Amino acid sequence: MKHTSSTTVGLLVAVLAAVAFGTSGAFIKPVLASGWSPAAAVTVRALIGGLVLAPFALIALRGRWDAVWRGRWRLLGMGLIGVAATQLVYFAALQTIAVGTAILVEYMAPLLLVAVAWVLTRRRPATVVLVGSVVSLVGLVLVVTPSGGSTLDPVGLLFAILAMVGCAAYYVISARPAKGLPPVAFAAIGLLIGALSLWLAGLVGVPFTTSDADVTVLGTDVVWWVPLLFVGVVSTAVAYASSITASQMLGSRLASFAGLLEVVAATGFAWILLGEQLSLAQLLGGVCILLGIGFVRSERAPAVPIPVPVQ
Repeated sequence: MKHTSSTTVGLLVAVLAAVAFGTSGAFIKPVLASGWSPAAAVTVRALIGGLVLAPFALIALRGRWDAVWRGRWRLLGMGLIGVAATQLVYFAALQTIAVGTAILVEYMAPLLLVAVAWVLTRRRPATVVLVGSVVSLVGLVLVVTPSGGSTLDPVGLLFAILAMVGCAAYYVISARPAKGLPPVAFAAIGLLIGALSLWLAGLVGVPFTTSDADVTVLGTDVVWWVPLLFVGVVSTAVAYASSITASQMLGSRLASFAGLLEVVAATGFAWILLGEQLSLAQLLGGVCILLGIGFVRSERAPAVPIPVPVQ
């Protein structure tokens, strides 16, 4: 009974994490439209999230500062790839394609890992993995094929694919041994490294523009810092903290399945806040992608961690 109750609470926390993560695209897209560059938006998001988590990281690291040095390469990978690069190209994709389309493409990352493992090990994946891959690929074709004779921006699609590659790389980084580094410290330091690296990139030429123009959210004009603060606190700090808690309570397999709800949440928030709607074919494609990823992940004995720093 106690185990069942713990699992239920863990699932609720995992749903909270997925919903929190799913809000980022819908709140950031209006910020980008107001004149912010993707690099500037990601920098502020990561900085706010890292600062919010920093006090908890300091408490967790008390007496364990040597773990930071042992995990230095993992931290750099998380900051430079998991935070800076992946979020930068994802936000760049949002400038020209819908939030739902961008995140669905990004969540093809587990299938990319299956393909890479097949090439490196030269062992054919299990049948259930191949079936899931085919179903997801069919879904991807449906998602990236616009209806009504419109065309999907190829640059935006390219950025979404790059986000998928970055997300897949992050899976590998987050699955490496923690070596005593507390998850919350891993998250906080990684976010701050990501923010610092993007700020430095801005100094050497990466477009880094901001704007003090009002941002339209839910049909209402608000000051520019409102959506950024929301994304920094809710979509980053709260989302990371809750996902860490859910992973510890559920284990990586069940938590990773719950993490797929981010796709649904992101599409839902884009519909509510931005009025973005997917066609019937694209909705069916999204269902196929989720089913395919479910097949792939259900076969693996050690489940792939969800794409947040939970280990």
